[in-house]
Amino acid sequence: MRILIVSQYYYPERNSVNDVAEGLVKLGHHVTIVTAKPNYGFGRILKEYKKVSFENINGVQIHRLNLYPRKNNRLSIYLNYMSFHNNAKRFVRHFKQEFDVVLSFSLSPVISVSPAILFAKKHHIPHLLFCQDLWPESTVVTKAVRKDSFIYKLLYRWSCSIYSKCDRIIISSPSFKDYFENVLHISDKGFDYINQPILASNNKDIDPVIYANKYNIVYAGNIGKLQLTASLVEAMQKLTDKNIKLHLMGMGSELPLIKEMIEENHMENMVEYHGALPIEEAERYYLNADALIVSLKNEGFVGKTIPNKAIQYLKYAKPIIGVVSGDSKELLQKANGTIFSSEDIVDIATTIENVCHLSDEEKSKLGQNNKDYFDGNLSSEKLVEQIESTLKDLIK
Repeated sequence: MRILIVSQYYYPERNSVNDVAEGLVKLGHHVTIVTAKPNYGFGRILKEYKKVSFENINGVQIHRLNLYPRKNNRLSIYLNYMSFHNNAKRFVRHFKQEFDVVLSFSLSPVISVSPAILFAKKHHIPHLLFCQDLWPESTVVTKAVRKDSFIYKLLYRWSCSIYSKCDRIIISSPSFKDYFENVLHISDKGFDYINQPILASNNKDIDPVIYANKYNIVYAGNIGKLQLTASLVEAMQKLTDKNIKLHLMGMGSELPLIKEMIEENHMENMVEYHGALPIEEAERYYLNADALIVSLKNEGFVGKTIPNKAIQYLKYAKPIIGVVSGDSKELLQKANGTIFSSEDIVDIATTIENVCHLSDEEKSKLGQNNKDYFDGNLSSEKLVEQIESTLKDLIK
């Protein structure tokens, strides 16, 4: 197949699009991607990419477009979104290469899908959307937009229009289907449930961190309200065993609060923030941990979905502490290597202690259950094969 991928984000920005594009190349397909010059998480377009408009990485043909770099304020985010939307639409209008199918990725924002819709319609080829983020629901959950506002209504209509113009939609969580049908009132699409590939390195020789504390649990990811990170820190204060330490890494809106909580409550021996580490560095903390913790507030449709780290953690053969519900809980229950907690602070603390105090044999069994389930169902290779099958079916 000749596949055109449209995604605002691509390597060296870390996301699942990278593995999908390269995985499809390994399966023998010709893959071209229209994307932006890397800026997400950097606050600027990377210097080495300022003059790069085309490159080939591991067989993927990459067209890089200019855009306004995303910084740490709302205006820059708006300009970032709109500049890719406009520049990518301008590019595909004049893009002469022929393709069999278009594959787009709905991360954030959903309007980044519009150039894919335009190209598919102009060239009369099918368009498959891989939906990994729900709009406009995500804007409400993150408190960027109020549900009773004019902006929400505008985004609602725009999102409905974009989703309805796709030929088929892959959903990364089963509950997405409920949102499409009951909130967006879109039910005439073929929905395929395929988990998004995890964010992980391919390093086979990871040098694990040697911990000073007897027991260590790790949280890596978005540090925000939806992820209940403040609750995790508060739970650490309730522990009776002072030999347990929580290791945090990532970025997010709650980070200033987390740092303040650690400092004001003199929790340096119980909680340590390691910064926003690249995945290759974060993995070093997983290997000797007693458990990895995933948490997501049970709020709205987004709170029912599967965060990427819930799948990622399974790979490392460690017990998981799950403060989750909905799709995440169902997935982790199938793997049979997670001890679950409610969102109650005391319950989280009790669960952390219970998991840390399991015998080495019990921890090993839970961890192996997780890895076996990952290897059998959720490896990037298996997920890319499912995407390939959906693309072939769509072309027929």
